[in-house]
Amino acid sequence: MEEALLLNQSLVTHFHRKDLSVNQKVLMSVFAIFLIFYVLTLIRNIIIVITIIYDCQLHTPMYFFLSNLSFIDICHSTVTVPKMPVDTWSEEKLISFDACVTQMFFLRFFACTEIFLLTVMAYDRYVAICKPLQYMTVMNWKVCVLLDVALWSGGTIHSVALTSLTIKLPYCGPDEIDNFFCDVQCKVNKLACTDTHNTEILIVSNSGLISMVCSVVLVVSYTVILVSLRQQISEGRRKALSTCTAHLTVVTLFLGHCIFICSHPSTSLPEDKVVSVFFTAVIPLLNPIIYTLMNEDMKNALNKLIGKKEGKGEK
Repeated sequence: MEEALLLNQSLVTHFHRKDLSVNQKVLMSVFAIFLIFYVLTLIRNIIIVITIIYDCQLHTPMYFFLSNLSFIDICHSTVTVPKMPVDTWSEEKLISFDACVTQMFFLRFFACTEIFLLTVMAYDRYVAICKPLQYMTVMNWKVCVLLDVALWSGGTIHSVALTSLTIKLPYCGPDEIDNFFCDVQCKVNKLACTDTHNTEILIVSNSGLISMVCSVVLVVSYTVILVSLRQQISEGRRKALSTCTAHLTVVTLFLGHCIFICSHPSTSLPEDKVVSVFFTAVIPLLNPIIYTLMNEDMKNALNKLIGKKEGKGEK
């Protein structure tokens, strides 16, 4: 009965979001930067997916998962970044309750799926480097597809579970979100007109547990890989180190954001907005750059693809 009364108090139909700055010139600069970042993110990640599909030599488990990462980066960036430039021209910065919940759902979904994917990619590198003769047996296409289905399903379950906790809360004011999108840091939950302490603990514990378990798996995997690389010949070691360095850089950037969020679940810091921008706009742009700059196979495939297109153009 009490829950029904609380639900009837959910009078908030829209939320107001804050800008990065009140200075109009700064907002115009932000608009241009977000637009450029988003376009570059789309172009670079789409190029990676096309290159992997086009080049038969990249039809391996590693690049299958890398194409998944590029697709996630496109989607993750699309959930928030296109709305940011639009809001710079709007005075009210409104977002409907349903749109806010949808944004939170997909942010959690793609973030969780990505951390699962990075963990699977670490396992793939472990098998490839530490058990090279068994690689195609262990990481056959059936296993790859099953792992792919598992990580996307895991992201879905995580997002549905946490978003349902947010939907059940009553919202009757205030209606201002202390960020420029509906993020995963429980800031929307704080607007509920009821005690959200237990809900926030569940959300942070769930996300923190996933981050911790995946971090342990990643650390163990790369520790074993680095020990194994000491015994390999120089050329094979150099190529493996290049691939692992790219992966470790992406993992560090992503988990660094997760650790920052979990370190202060109940408070808002001025740095939160900067970290949010980095997570939603910069990381999806950096990932394809990191993988192409540090991966010889990707660079060769890109040069081959560009060379053939130029050759066709000349004809």
